Amino acid sequence: MNSKKRLDRAYKNAKVVNYGNQDKMIFFSDCHRGDKSFADDFARNENIYFHALKHYYKEGFTYLELGDGDELWENSSFESILKAHKNVYHLLQKFHLENRLHLIWGNHDMVYRDPKYVQKHLTTYFDPKDNREEILFKNLKYHEAIVLKHCDTDQELFLCHGHQADWMNYHGWRFNRFLVRVLWKPLQIFGISDPTSPAKNYKELIKVERRLKKWISDNNNLMTIVGHTHRPRFPEPGDIAFFNDGSCVHPRSITGIEIENGKIALIKWHIATHSDGTLRVMRVLLEGPKNILDYKTEGLTK
Repeated sequence: MNSKKRLDRAYKNAKVVNYGNQDKMIFFSDCHRGDKSFADDFARNENIYFHALKHYYKEGFTYLELGDGDELWENSSFESILKAHKNVYHLLQKFHLENRLHLIWGNHDMVYRDPKYVQKHLTTYFDPKDNREEILFKNLKYHEAIVLKHCDTDQELFLCHGHQADWMNYHGWRFNRFLVRVLWKPLQIFGISDPTSPAKNYKELIKVERRLKKWISDNNNLMTIVGHTHRPRFPEPGDIAFFNDGSCVHPRSITGIEIENGKIALIKWHIATHSDGTLRVMRVLLEGPKNILDYKTEGLTK
């Protein structure tokens, strides 16, 4: 199956979520939450991410994670990840309890495409303090793709991880996972990058982006938001409507995409040093905001 067929299938089977201009949404992806070992890239930015997440929860945003939230190639179990970042998961739990959490699986957490796996590993956890099982994510569902459909205009935004345009990381993910666990994870301590990742292999990154753009163009320039390559993308209206929210494992920063008041923007959160010597987590606007209607396509309905 080629990338076009994989993307077509993901779009056809996508969960439809209706929204309006009153809704506020934040898109993050590629958090790669790990176990706080030397290979846990997320650990460096955990304080930034947690501060941003608290902001979005307080401000009434819906949280959408576009794949690779949990690093399940380097880590064989969710339990060790939960133990390392329990504060993050308890905050995500609050989003879930208020129906403000939508999750998509990527290649690094592709095991979540199996509902039975999700139910077994994410529904409850053992709390050693109380010596009993506690609820974490009751009735949690992961999706391959989501279509956001505007209540008034019927305009669609297609959301997926983006590895549908990457054969080896879609069909060959188990082999890549094996290589990461056995070979590339131990070599990270010496600064050697994993060449299976398009985020660290520029030639592969360009190929993946080219395939995604081709699919978007072939589908009436359907507004599409992905992750996977870790490279933020924010087109101008009239260009190919290919958006990428970046990742949460950039050096010293995380990037994401916000939707608020019918407008879309690319943002960054980072730690800034102030003149008084204090460090603060700051939000910076990178691109936008642009009216989503400016990216309107015709003739495409879900």
